[in-house]
Amino acid sequence: MASASFRLAYADIDFLRRAELRPVRLQLELLKAELAQQEAGVESTVVIFGSTRIPEPEAARARLCAAEDALAAAPDDPVLAERAAVARRIEAKSKYYDEARRLAAMITEVSQQNDHRDFVVVTGGGPGIMEAANRGAADAGGKSLGLSIVLPHEERPNRYVTPELSFQFHYFAVRKMHFVLRARALVVFPGGYGTLDELFETLTLIQTRKVHPVPVLLFGRDYWERVISFDALVEEGTIDPRDRDLITYVETAEDAWARIRAFWHAADMGAG
Repeated sequence: MASASFRLAYADIDFLRRAELRPVRLQLELLKAELAQQEAGVESTVVIFGSTRIPEPEAARARLCAAEDALAAAPDDPVLAERAAVARRIEAKSKYYDEARRLAAMITEVSQQNDHRDFVVVTGGGPGIMEAANRGAADAGGKSLGLSIVLPHEERPNRYVTPELSFQFHYFAVRKMHFVLRARALVVFPGGYGTLDELFETLTLIQTRKVHPVPVLLFGRDYWERVISFDALVEEGTIDPRDRDLITYVETAEDAWARIRAFWHAADMGAG
């Protein structure tokens, strides 16, 4: 009875971690979050994504001051000069923390009216812009989801995610699926690889008609036009001009929420 072979299969962690059990683990990750959302009555979401490295403005200013002080003490140090330059650019983008927070609050005020069935804010559960969005939902006294991923440098979800709607994933693929399954809009703030991954995943699904179109809103035209040239993709013939129109640039929470509401109002009118 002490042998591993005698353990019940579902209670045998070593067995469940075997490579041959990967399909089962994938199914379990998909099912656990799906059933929990069904039980919570969540029918549609607004996905808010952005860099984990953009803190709230006060913290960004403090980091910039520290970087500039260090540079002042060693003005010829190229490493410190680059750190100060990066800190300056991050501080300039910290305004988006507040925009994400305000947008999530606006959305959640509407979500509360339908008992958090529709337009529930969902993020990747991490710090930075995602924290801001979950925080905005909490500011409004509402619920929000966090879909965290197991990473070496992120030990826990941000503290503003609703506990019963906080999920942890091992597989990026399953996590991505949950972002898209209920999405009524994707709102993307300046970010890096993870943010770009989610953006292009959604654009590809819409382009190939694997999902119904939803608004894809990019905060900060200057940033996005600097890091991605959608016009160049059109000029090179690798996407159609209409594919470029899948995205819309916005600068404020009010503009973003107005565009989401207008899109779904028009869709509902068309359906009627």
